[in-house]
Amino acid sequence: MSSEPSPQALVSGLLRLLDIDSSGDDRFIGHNRPDGVGRMFGGQVIAQALVAAERTVGEDRPVHSLHAYFLRGGNEAQNVDLSVLRDLDGGSFANRRVVVSQQDKPILTMVSSFHRREQGPRHSAEMPAVPLPEELEDEASLRARFADQIPADKRAMMLRLRPIEQRPVEARHWMNPEPREAKSHTWFRTAAALPDDPRVHRAVLAYASDMSLLGTCTLPHGLSWIVGNVMGVSLDHALWFHDDFRADEWLLYVCDSPWADRARGFNRGQIFTREGRHIASVAQEGLIRPIKAAV
Repeated sequence: MSSEPSPQALVSGLLRLLDIDSSGDDRFIGHNRPDGVGRMFGGQVIAQALVAAERTVGEDRPVHSLHAYFLRGGNEAQNVDLSVLRDLDGGSFANRRVVVSQQDKPILTMVSSFHRREQGPRHSAEMPAVPLPEELEDEASLRARFADQIPADKRAMMLRLRPIEQRPVEARHWMNPEPREAKSHTWFRTAAALPDDPRVHRAVLAYASDMSLLGTCTLPHGLSWIVGNVMGVSLDHALWFHDDFRADEWLLYVCDSPWADRARGFNRGQIFTREGRHIASVAQEGLIRPIKAAV
């Protein structure tokens, strides 16, 4: 009998991470992976901060944007404290600030804005033509196939099963070190069905939006933190929600990087439904500091 967790168990674990506990006065406690031993995934911190902010806003005002700064690396072995400040409750908009801390030190600050639904002029970007997810190999299989090329100290982390299923169109930076254009396309969805609550789907999208984004700016330079020739850390993260969606149905993440210099790389993302609706946009700058790979 296999000891590997089922897709439903993986997604249930993700939902537990996003189900923060109230500690009163707009304060919350966020949990970590039970087997966590390293640095917290940035998308997890962003998603937990968004959940905390949404707990203080009426359901008639869905979030439309968030802007976050990573201040310190989080520790997976510790819970996080989340404090929400109610900066605005206006006629159409609400605004919240969230500070996420561990051991009384902030690791992330985030501002989010919420907007009551209105009608207005409409246009949107067109989804690029790419192979369908059914035509692509899932990333878990790719990682297993390339396991012998992954450094031993990173192998367990890379082979760990994840609640988000990804199917990349192009080779990942750890698969092919040859420099290429700073663009990538990845289909993703949760590995099992989610509840119908749209707030859950927005939190999951916030979590997933930090996956495969920062690596885009390393592609023209043959750099990869898996290979060990670059130090990569997310510095900030912005996410705009444009339209309704389900995160347990296939979404296409289109990423590009128009600029890198001064040990920083700027990345952009657009997220589309399978039918071609543009449902979210993302921007992130990260530290990409070249280092000498360990032999």
